[in-house]
Amino acid sequence: MSRISIIVPVYYNSDTLELLYKDMKEKILGKLGDYEIVFVDDGSGDNSWEIMNKIRDMDENVKCVRLSRNFGEHAAILAGLANCSGDCAVTKQADLQEDSELILEMYENWKQGNKVVIAVRKERDDSAIKKFFANLYYAIVRKVIDKNMPHGGFDCYLLDRQVIKVLLMLDEKNSALTLQVLWVGFRPKLVYFHRKDREIGESRWTLSKKVKLVVDSMMSFSYFPVRFMSGLGFAFAGIAFIWIIAVIIERIVVGTPIQGWASIMCLVLFSSGLILLMLGVLGEYIWRALDASRNRPPYLVDTVNHARKDDK
Repeated sequence: MSRISIIVPVYYNSDTLELLYKDMKEKILGKLGDYEIVFVDDGSGDNSWEIMNKIRDMDENVKCVRLSRNFGEHAAILAGLANCSGDCAVTKQADLQEDSELILEMYENWKQGNKVVIAVRKERDDSAIKKFFANLYYAIVRKVIDKNMPHGGFDCYLLDRQVIKVLLMLDEKNSALTLQVLWVGFRPKLVYFHRKDREIGESRWTLSKKVKLVVDSMMSFSYFPVRFMSGLGFAFAGIAFIWIIAVIIERIVVGTPIQGWASIMCLVLFSSGLILLMLGVLGEYIWRALDASRNRPPYLVDTVNHARKDDK
């Protein structure tokens, strides 16, 4: 019999963990057969770790992994994939915004031979501003990074053991795991669901983390920033060359006196700003190359409490 692993990244989710387990137990766990739940504590500062182990005491199929500090959700999912034992693994958010039955639908699609099953948000109960920026991000991803990114994006996905091995082999830092799932090239099966609004707890998905995701996505999977920078540099070099010729002709033919300092200062400041922008983009790539050369792991595991069923 095949085994499915459910990977749950946890970060300040003490108020939803027991409700999440109760919901899965009532709706899907009895229908999955051989299953495993892997909770990964991503450096939570509340009592999430204690609650995870409380659930482990109630269910012999639960494994708890604790990271040494907060490494981010993508690193936590990687840690879960590295510590799971299932023939396939599915990610599950701990905020109760995804219906648990979605796992059953994805599992059935995996049994039909699909090695990657992606749950796409068909609709979402977020504010208009959140929807706008989310749709803008995914539109940019489809335009300049990966045209296969589904409309609406995704956080939840099921991976075959073969795909899990490939992702763990990549060992990338400062990257986007969802884009890695698309990059590996296995043809994904798409299922659609309605993402509910969060009713319990407060989201830790801050603006700074969202900005980092955008930058990581651009830098790790697209040459667009470099090409844009090069194109902009060539365009301004061409404009400057034409401008120089025009100034020389004007000086020879008309005899125009030297212009005032205001226009010169505007040109100098604009050029300096453009140069600094280009240096900043180059700096992002250099920093990523330096970070990769250090060969530091994307996460560090503090404690692993294995499922009691596997200890027997």
